[in-house]
Amino acid sequence: MAKISIIGAGTAMFSLSLIRDICLTPNLEGSTISFMDIDEGRLESAYALALRYAEESGIKLKLEKTLDRRESIRGADFVINAALVGGHRRLKDGWAVARKHGYRFGGSLHVMHDEGFWINHCQLELMEDILNDILEISPDAWYMLVANPVMAGVTYLRRKYPQTRIAGFCHGSNGVRYVARTLGLDPQHITFEVPGVNHFIWLTEFRYKGQDAFPILDKWIEEQSEAYFKTCRISDGMGPKAIDLYKKFGVFPIGDTGNPGGGAWPFWHHADDETEKRYREDPEEWYQGYFRHGIDDVKLIKDVSDNLDRRVTDAFPPKHSTEPMIPFIEAIACDVPRIMILNILNDGNFVPGIPLDFQVEVPCYVSAIGVEGIKTKGLPQPVIHYALRDRVAPVEQELCAYRSGKIDDLLALIMMDPWTRSEAQARELIDDMLSLPYLDNMRKHYGL
Repeated sequence: MAKISIIGAGTAMFSLSLIRDICLTPNLEGSTISFMDIDEGRLESAYALALRYAEESGIKLKLEKTLDRRESIRGADFVINAALVGGHRRLKDGWAVARKHGYRFGGSLHVMHDEGFWINHCQLELMEDILNDILEISPDAWYMLVANPVMAGVTYLRRKYPQTRIAGFCHGSNGVRYVARTLGLDPQHITFEVPGVNHFIWLTEFRYKGQDAFPILDKWIEEQSEAYFKTCRISDGMGPKAIDLYKKFGVFPIGDTGNPGGGAWPFWHHADDETEKRYREDPEEWYQGYFRHGIDDVKLIKDVSDNLDRRVTDAFPPKHSTEPMIPFIEAIACDVPRIMILNILNDGNFVPGIPLDFQVEVPCYVSAIGVEGIKTKGLPQPVIHYALRDRVAPVEQELCAYRSGKIDDLLALIMMDPWTRSEAQARELIDDMLSLPYLDNMRKHYGL
């Protein structure tokens, strides 16, 4: 019987999704789920909904709630870190500062993106604090990184604490299923390979019922894509930008690789408003939709919470989510072997060309034995070069600044952004960003 600790459990929709998946996984019945958050009100709401869901499902689980992180971790077999320090408010505040200094989407991950350098600093501190608690209290527990920055977090923590059990999680690979459905293929009959680094993965192997499915994709592009482009949503996973990247590199961008959720890479599709319009890209509107969706979720959660006569299972029907966390836990805790896409260190050269001590997102064999990465066929050389320039190098510089505490190292990170035009611009961005009232620790870290 596993104990699962959820750090940042006050996000009710996330916690409810996990409980729903657990209730649909008979092997995990009887497990202990510990909800932990620093916001007592949100914690109470998430816990109450999860309790109702389990009761309505007739599944026996031991549910706990606590404001004490160490208490939640004590005795845990799995620790899920879903916490975002400061929430989306800090993200929006930082973007407002960046826009003022001439930055736009399509640049680096570290300015106009949800892995902004002012966000990541706080996240890396929290990630390491949690890991130190795990090492002291439950050293055999699996540390599951869900909240960003997964790429920097896996890289930093696995290098510094090589003895730990760490895996990073992202649902971006589910984008392959979106590609399949758009082509009229049943996702249950596809097999695929999507190597890369987090938020930069590419479809390199694509088969349907055992046959190469790339010819199906090519035919769709030739015969149907133009009509599709006229009505598809902005930043669509099968939109003009994705098809353009596929034509350029011969492999297909998946999930957050090209959409605003992954930094809206590459910058040349976002050079100006006219270019974005031509490719049906609008990162501002994409994120507004993302935030609106979150607001709608909060309203639904509140309505269900306030109405005790309403069944939670009616509002959230018992259907498996596409999140990988619970299948991962079942695979290890119950020895149900499966292949999963995870974020791990590239120490087995799973993606040739990416440094061996850097994070990669690859298929892994997961069982009670643990996690074993599977070597992929890799990526075309131009894609590797872009990965090294636009993903690996900035994260390496970010971690250099995080370790050194030198403001010039942080400046070097901002200078890497394609929208940085001068050192003065970058320095002004840093000065304004670190003036935000809740970044005291970061200012002290850099001696300001």
